[in-house]
Amino acid sequence: MAAPKTGVTATTQTPLTGWRLWRAWPGNIATLWRRSMRFRTLLLTLVLTVLAVTVASVVMALSIQNNLFVSRKDQVLTDAVQARDAAQRALDAALQGDGVQPQNVMTLAFTALDNQSASEVAAVFFIGPPPPGAPQDRSTSLEIDEMLTDGMRQAVRANPDDQIWQSVALPQPDGRTAPGIMVGQQLSLPGVGQYELYLGYDLANAPQTLGFVQGTLWLSGIALVVLIGSIAWLVLRSVTAPIGEAAETSARLAAGELGVRLEVHGEDELATLGRSFNAMADSIESQIKELADLSLVQQRFVSDVSHELRTPLTTIRLAADMINDQRDEFDPATARAAELLNAQVQRFETLLTDLLEISRYDAGSVQLELEPTSLAHLAEDVIASMQQLADRHGSDVRLVAPGGYSPVDMDPRRVRRIVRNLLGNAIEHGEGRPIVVTVDSDQHAVALGVRDYGMGMRPEDAERVFDRFWRADPSRKRTIGGTGLGLSIALGDAKLHGGELAVWSEPGRGTNFVLTLPRHVGGRIDGSPIAVDPGDDAASPLDELGLTQPIPVPRGAEARAARTAVADAADRGGVR
Repeated sequence: MAAPKTGVTATTQTPLTGWRLWRAWPGNIATLWRRSMRFRTLLLTLVLTVLAVTVASVVMALSIQNNLFVSRKDQVLTDAVQARDAAQRALDAALQGDGVQPQNVMTLAFTALDNQSASEVAAVFFIGPPPPGAPQDRSTSLEIDEMLTDGMRQAVRANPDDQIWQSVALPQPDGRTAPGIMVGQQLSLPGVGQYELYLGYDLANAPQTLGFVQGTLWLSGIALVVLIGSIAWLVLRSVTAPIGEAAETSARLAAGELGVRLEVHGEDELATLGRSFNAMADSIESQIKELADLSLVQQRFVSDVSHELRTPLTTIRLAADMINDQRDEFDPATARAAELLNAQVQRFETLLTDLLEISRYDAGSVQLELEPTSLAHLAEDVIASMQQLADRHGSDVRLVAPGGYSPVDMDPRRVRRIVRNLLGNAIEHGEGRPIVVTVDSDQHAVALGVRDYGMGMRPEDAERVFDRFWRADPSRKRTIGGTGLGLSIALGDAKLHGGELAVWSEPGRGTNFVLTLPRHVGGRIDGSPIAVDPGDDAASPLDELGLTQPIPVPRGAEARAARTAVADAADRGGVR
């Protein structure tokens, strides 16, 4: 026995396409972000890891760069002190000896500087006007004057015991420059005076070291991101794979596959979840089977009772007709009782017929008898057959049919029943105002709308209008004698054709039912040719013919003449 439908449809995810087109990537990534917890968590982990590694690498690179410069600067300053001391000792020793000319003393000092210092540039300048016989200024580079600033030279002259340094660009043999440090100190020549001593140190190897360190940091960071991403993928896969399996299984269970279960391994939290899910599925399956059995029993009961009641009802109907035919011979009270008996027997017979039809729908045994039929002509026939009922209620029924004349495959008996039911409800609840029946079509579907301008319904009432035996106003008397199953059967007939039956209603503005049928049973419906919501100005096109205003209903010959005149006017205006 097939499980009953539970009203839940399993959602299927549309596969992602278009990865070869880079313009489709943002949309695909956004779809993955919504659908996949694994992708979302992995992406967040990678983004946060990249951010953390980038911040850490930048901080470390800046710290290393600063420490490398400070370390190199301290090394340069120490070397400059040692070089100045060596040059000073050479000067002192040369002046204490005999036979050394003052002009040659500076050569000994530069020799000491060259042996002791790692500087690339050296220069000595006398402070103030040089006395006669004093050693001349000397330098190893002609560009040293361009590298020295006035502020540095003044600081060196003003601070004989301090080291003054500044960053400079040292010229290279190939014409380029390299970063460097220029250190300024004072050198004393006894008996002659004070000299400015400048030593230039090349720091070209520092950027290379820094580049190597930064490259190592970035490579390590990338490797760390890849490693963390791989670990996160493995961990997420071990966690989300069972969750995905549970989601897929629950979707299949919701779609009606009551026998699906989760595979349970281990004793962890996921295993506990799987066991609980399986227990829940077992309980749901047993309850649904019980409900299905109960529903089958109820269907059989309704069907059997309906069939069994037809025989005595036929007898009662014949007797009631005979009594009703002879009511003129009875006294007024008995005659009225005969009329009531005949009316209620007819209503009971209609109710029994509807119950049989409902039981066929529940049992799934309804079959269509398809014939090529024009929906517009069918609507004309139904309106003509219900004209007397509309006249009794004071409603003027008009047909507006811009389309729908070409034959489509349908069961005319069932569609005629739908139209009669919709038109009957419109007449009963239309408050004597005009009723407009619209028929239109497109290449995929045909549609019929029944619009009345009665009291209308609230939105919560419109949602329940197709429920069995439901009434928007239980205190309101049925003037047509409906069973409360008409709209439910009409909805079933529409779905049996693969169509739709929708309703719009608003208090004070009336109600609009729209029936949409495919041109071929099982065909596609891309919207309805007739809008369900008529909008705020839906009645304005009918104002010229006065269809949206209550009109008096003529009787007899006047009624026929009025209908003929209005029909002629409608034909000229495109309304039938």
